[in-house]
Amino acid sequence: MSSPVSPSDHVTPRAALSAAQRHAAWLGAAAIITDEVGRVLLVHPTYRKDDSWLLPGGVVEPGEHPHITCRREITEELGLTDLTLSAVLAVHSFSPHHPDLQPGTHCPGEVRFVFDGGTLTPDQVEAIRLPRKELSEFAFLETRDAVQRLRPVDGQIMLAAYRARLGNTATAHLADGRHILDVPALDRHDVHVRYRPLWDSPLHRGPVPERLPVQQAWAWCFVPDGRVVLVADPGPRGALPMLPGGTVETTDATPEDTLHREAAEEGQLTLADPVRLGWVLDETGEVYGGVGSNARLRLAARVSGIGPTAVDPASGHPFARLLATPAQAAALLGWGPPGARQAQLAAETARERWGLPTTLPAAIEEIPAEGMRLT
Repeated sequence: MSSPVSPSDHVTPRAALSAAQRHAAWLGAAAIITDEVGRVLLVHPTYRKDDSWLLPGGVVEPGEHPHITCRREITEELGLTDLTLSAVLAVHSFSPHHPDLQPGTHCPGEVRFVFDGGTLTPDQVEAIRLPRKELSEFAFLETRDAVQRLRPVDGQIMLAAYRARLGNTATAHLADGRHILDVPALDRHDVHVRYRPLWDSPLHRGPVPERLPVQQAWAWCFVPDGRVVLVADPGPRGALPMLPGGTVETTDATPEDTLHREAAEEGQLTLADPVRLGWVLDETGEVYGGVGSNARLRLAARVSGIGPTAVDPASGHPFARLLATPAQAAALLGWGPPGARQAQLAAETARERWGLPTTLPAAIEEIPAEGMRLT
């Protein structure tokens, strides 16, 4: 009967290391936890001299597995006992010579696991209780704001992990905050989720009342496999994803004309058969100079062609063009539960009107610069 074998039994004597000779490193675990519109939960520790914030998590205790650490720390730091960790979003190795290491800190290096802690309901947010000696406050922040409160390397880890969740990509493997494998599309274009005004406004399914001018027309633009196109406008603080469409101009005869024009300018899309899904009430029109009550139109359309990347005439630069499932698009738009319902309505419309399939979860992809031939 053979004896149990471990991997270390197969190293040659010359390569074998004693326990004392083996390299030691810190081990940590943290979680990406969001609210219903996709803002990331950060906590503010009382013990950091540089006033930086952290993802919920902590140090792995001797003999403890990282996922156990993460659950324990969430309970200790937030008072929440019912969260499920659904995936490992990122694994990060931190070298002892990284510039983010505070002066005078002895660090042999660190390996950190970042788990998906899911989305909190409003009741769960209300139930958060902090250990005041350790944490002074918590906040849900847009990722562009969150990176400003984290140390640079912690911000890079947070973004890579959250984008792995949003983009349904494989676990991100990072070294000193940088991807060591292929860089996914959301990271390559520095795409962020942002809180959007009117995210919780109801979608009215009937015709737009005559008293309300239509100031905006955006559409869920479907390719033949059931995914939708998102465009992302690059900027100094990162790229913000949008549905194709935009502001109705005086030269546009109808909101549908606006959609065709904007989709061609922003994403080089040729659209067919746009159909109105409904409209959202904007009571102030503040973004349009305070014009007063107006309607923001939501449509679905079929993409019949995608041309080569081109410069958007309004911004002076090309937009990133992404393919995502409707559910992924809703999460990236930061519209919360109403956005998820609108995505489902758009998908049902595409299935019934054009016979398009219901998409399964898949990795978000970038549309090639040369465009795509659609069948």
